[in-house]
Amino acid sequence: MTKLFPSGRRLVVLHYHLRPGGVRRIIELALPPILRSPVSRFESVVLATGEAAGENWTHALENSLPPSVTLDFFQEPAFHYFSDSRVRPETLRRRIRTALDRLLPADQAEETVVWAHNLGLARNLLLADELRRITRERAIRLLSHHHDFWFENRWARWPEMQACGFRTLPDIAHAVFALASRQGLATINRLDQSVLDQKMPRRAFWMPNLVAKGHPLSQARIRRARKTLSSLLGDDGPIWLVPTRFLRRKNLAEAVLLTRWLRPEGWLVTTAGVSSPDEKAYARRLDQAARQRNWRVRFRFLEDRREDRIGFDEMVAAAEVLLLTSVQEGFGLPYLEASAVAKPLLARRLPNVSPDLKSLGFRFPHLYDDILIPPALFDFPREQARQQALWRKWKTSLPAACRPLAQPPVLCDQEPDAPVPFSRLTLTAQLDVLRHPPGDSWDACKKWNPLLRRWFPLAGTGHLKVAEWPGTADARIGAAAYAERFHQTLRNLPDGAVSSQTATRVQKDFLIQRLGRDFLYPILMEQ
Repeated sequence: MTKLFPSGRRLVVLHYHLRPGGVRRIIELALPPILRSPVSRFESVVLATGEAAGENWTHALENSLPPSVTLDFFQEPAFHYFSDSRVRPETLRRRIRTALDRLLPADQAEETVVWAHNLGLARNLLLADELRRITRERAIRLLSHHHDFWFENRWARWPEMQACGFRTLPDIAHAVFALASRQGLATINRLDQSVLDQKMPRRAFWMPNLVAKGHPLSQARIRRARKTLSSLLGDDGPIWLVPTRFLRRKNLAEAVLLTRWLRPEGWLVTTAGVSSPDEKAYARRLDQAARQRNWRVRFRFLEDRREDRIGFDEMVAAAEVLLLTSVQEGFGLPYLEASAVAKPLLARRLPNVSPDLKSLGFRFPHLYDDILIPPALFDFPREQARQQALWRKWKTSLPAACRPLAQPPVLCDQEPDAPVPFSRLTLTAQLDVLRHPPGDSWDACKKWNPLLRRWFPLAGTGHLKVAEWPGTADARIGAAAYAERFHQTLRNLPDGAVSSQTATRVQKDFLIQRLGRDFLYPILMEQ
């Protein structure tokens, strides 16, 4: 029988899709140094996904790898998100099982390592469960790399998980966290690693994202990019760029607010489009508000545009400032990317990201905790009632065992005379704030936001400061460092299994933490 892939040391990289974004970026940056490492013995790589990338990206990846390593692509639609499937769960499971049997043949088990991404997001628990089963049965080494988790403001997935046959929390924990011998978990921040370490020590490995500092674009290329952007936007106003897909957790209304306050003649631009049906209502409401109120905003700028007109790197180089207003990130690659390309970054200080960046030597001069808004800028009683109703409805959607752990949003029990974090408002209230002329809302808010008041003259003249690239950064999160950490992790995968009971306890620790009010945001609870 002819083998599907070449024999030898095989690295199987598995992810739901290869759409632009964090995981694809990590794969394209990390694979070349991993394979070029002097300790690497991999002779072939298989990129297994439910949805292929574009031809240009595929060719670029092939050209970046050592010529001695064979690259194959294994596309199986059953590996994609369960929500994208049009077949019954039992049919989907059979297709996944058949595909994994071809992808991970028993006679190559000893030679194979699986690097699986974001199984803990639970977008396809059938895939996670079947991968856990086959790697256990065939003693295949597995590194399950977690960038996000399903219990982080993604509770709308609970009915989907039940439809897959995972009707209890232990069922989910077993699929995500139960490991066989020589298998481990990788996290991109230390907060997640610390939770895992409490119940399964030596199983969790910290693998922070890597950034390729690269070479700056030529001035001629940057000038061409600026000229192209000015033509497409309609004028040559400065560009404040949010390098992101259209996601609620990116808190894009806050980016609009900041740009209108600090750089009113500027354009707020985001790059990629909506990648999930769950985000369409949020995107539609922001699009509608931008059109009706003539904001200087261009959402999803690169969507459906010809790549030869302007690309992502050119947009970053032509931008004056990068913004990251997210309420939730696993690691926050744009923090590092801004420093790598010497662009000012205006960003929220996220509790699970900022400590890691600081430990890596980064010092960002324009981080803020929250933008405080006086209640006079929105209808406080109505917003409080809205959030209380939203929370009650949302709480009933949780598994019964989780409901006692859920804490109400901050605004539910706040007095009406205190300022409110903009990020803790529903999109409806955020849009109410944005209805005010920016000068009026800034005058009402500036006394509550001393950091923004200090940065105001710098932003208005295009002189926000750049976070310097630390001298130790390359040695800690550069390509070679990432490859060394990856291979060291594979060498340190421990013997012995993680039981279902331990997996359930780990998940419960996460649930207690992530259902606390510090991690809950109304914009992520709205449907």
